[in-house]
Amino acid sequence: MWCWRFSAINIVLLSFYTPILSFIYTNANLCKWCDISIPICEDGVCLTNCSMSSFCALSEEICVAIWRKDNESMSVKTLCHQPQQPLENIVLSNYSSKECVMTPQPSEDGVLFVCGCLGEHDCNDKLIFDKGSNGFSKLKSKDVIPVVVISLVPPFLVAIIATMAFYLYRTRQPGKQPKDWAPKRTHYQALDIPEGLSGDAITGSEDCHGKLSAINGDATSDMSPIRALELNHNAEQLPIQLEALVGKGRFAEVWRARLHHQSAGSLYETVAVKIFPSVEYVSWRNESAILSDADLEHDNIVQFLTAEERGPSGSPQRQYWLIMAYHGLGNLQDFLAGHVLSWAELCSMAGSVARGLAHLHSDTTPCGIPKVPVAHRDLKSSNIMVKSRRECALCDFGLALRLDLSLTVDDFANSGQVGTARYMAPEVLESRVNLEDLEAFKQMDVYSMALVLWEMVSRCEVIGEVKSYEPPFGSKVCDQPCVDSMRDLVLRDRGRPEIPTSWTTHQGMNLLCATITECWDHDPEARLTAHCVVERFGSLEEEMEQAELDTLISSQNHQQGPLSDTSPDNVDPLAQETDVERTAIPGQSDLV
Repeated sequence: MWCWRFSAINIVLLSFYTPILSFIYTNANLCKWCDISIPICEDGVCLTNCSMSSFCALSEEICVAIWRKDNESMSVKTLCHQPQQPLENIVLSNYSSKECVMTPQPSEDGVLFVCGCLGEHDCNDKLIFDKGSNGFSKLKSKDVIPVVVISLVPPFLVAIIATMAFYLYRTRQPGKQPKDWAPKRTHYQALDIPEGLSGDAITGSEDCHGKLSAINGDATSDMSPIRALELNHNAEQLPIQLEALVGKGRFAEVWRARLHHQSAGSLYETVAVKIFPSVEYVSWRNESAILSDADLEHDNIVQFLTAEERGPSGSPQRQYWLIMAYHGLGNLQDFLAGHVLSWAELCSMAGSVARGLAHLHSDTTPCGIPKVPVAHRDLKSSNIMVKSRRECALCDFGLALRLDLSLTVDDFANSGQVGTARYMAPEVLESRVNLEDLEAFKQMDVYSMALVLWEMVSRCEVIGEVKSYEPPFGSKVCDQPCVDSMRDLVLRDRGRPEIPTSWTTHQGMNLLCATITECWDHDPEARLTAHCVVERFGSLEEEMEQAELDTLISSQNHQQGPLSDTSPDNVDPLAQETDVERTAIPGQSDLV
C-alpha cells in the first residue's frame, strides 16, 4: 500500500517536471555531438555517422561540424559552439542556415571544411558540400586523384608549350637542319652518318651556322660524334659495361667503360663513366645540370653524353652516373708527369685550357647566343683531360657555379669555401671574396689557371733543364696541404711558384711567364681575364707561324743559292726550268 502511494506521487511530480523541461529546451538546439566519427559520403553529401545527440547548454550556441581529410583517413567532429568565439583558430561565418553547408578552411594538414547551422534537430548530421569550385564532389576520398590531376593540368600545359617553343627555337633558326635531332632509338647505329650531314658538318667546320656541336668531329675522343647525338636523346639506360677504374676523387669514381651497339653485334665504343654514390647526389645533380646545358658545349669542355640513375630508389646502393667522352691520354697532371712538352705543344695545350675557361666565363657562345657564365671553382691539372698533344678539355664540374644574375648575395654566400687548397686564390683562403661582384668568381679561376700554366711551363723543353714533375708549391707544402698551410704560404709569405731567370731567355716563354705572373696577382682585380689570356696565346701562335714561315723561306733560299753565281750564258734553259720546278715542288723531286 505504501509502495503504491509512492509511485502515484512520482507520477504526479513527473507530470509537472516534463512541461518544465520542454520549456527549458524549447530554444536550445539539439546537435550531433561526437569527438570523432567516420562519415559516410556520397554525391556531395556526408552523413556524420555519429550516434550521440545533445541539447546545447546555451540558446546562443549552434551546431557545428568539422570535416578533415588527409592522405590516409577522413573524419568528422560534431559539437555545440558559441559562434562569436573562435573554434580551433577559425571564426565561423554563414551559420544561420538550417542546413550545414561546408566551407573550406586553410590547413597545414590535409583538407579542412567547417559548417554551422541552427533551427533543426541534428542539423549538423548531414553535411552538404558546395558543388562549385570548392565542391566536395571533387574531394571525396575516391576522387582525390582526379583533383590532383586537374590541379596539375595548367603547369603541365605550360611545360608542353615551353618545350614546343624550345624545340621550334632550336630547329627553325636559319641554318638549322631539323633532321639533326634523331628520334629516340632502342638500337644504336653510330657508324651510319644521318642523311643530309656532309663531311664538313661532322668535322665541325660550320658549327656557328647552327649545327649541333654534339655532331662536331672529335678525332681525339674514342666516342663517335654521331653516337653522342643519339645518346643525348635516348631516355633508356644505355648498355654499358664497366671495364677499369681510371680515377677516384672526393665525390666520385671514374671508370673506362664499353658502350655496346645493340644492333651491331660485338661493336662497342669506349666512354668514361663518372659514378657518384647515393650520398653524393647533390654533387651529381649540380654537375649534370652544368654539363647538360647546350650552351656549354665547346671543343675544350669535356663532351657530355647523358646522366643516369641506377639501382633501387632510396637504397644505399643507388648510384648516379655521368657518361662522357673518354680520352685515353688521361688527365693533364699524369700526362705532365710522364711527358716533356715542346714549345709548340705547350702553346697549343695551354691555349686550349685558356679557351675552355674563357668559354665558361663568357656570357655568349662563340656564335653570339647569350649564355649564363659559369665559374669552375676547382680548376687544377687533374681536372683537365688531354685530348691530344695539342689540345685539352676541362672537366669535373661538381663544384661549378652558374653566375646567374637572378641569384642573390645570400645564394652565393651559401656556396661556401670550396676547391682544392693548393689551387685556392688568396681571397678564397682568406674568406674575403666580394660576393656582390660576379667577376670575383672568375678571378678565382684565373688564379688557379695560372698555377696550371706554371705546371705546363715547368715541363717544357725550352726552359733549359727540365726537372721531374712537381705540382705548384711542391717542395714547400705536403702532398695534400690544408687550407691553413696554404694560407700561411700564400697570404702571409706572399709565396708563388718559382720562375727561374733561365726560363725567360726564350722570347715566347718570357711573354708566357709574364702572363702567368699577371694571372696570379694578389689583387683579384689586377689579374688578367681568361679572354685576355686567350689573346696572348693568339699572339704567340702568330709569332710561331711567322717564325716558321721565315725559316721555310730561308731554307728555300739556301737551297736555291745566289742566282748571281751562275752565268745565264752557261746555263741550259731546260735544266734551269727543271731546277725551278724541283725547288717549287720538293715532294716531286723523285718524279722529274
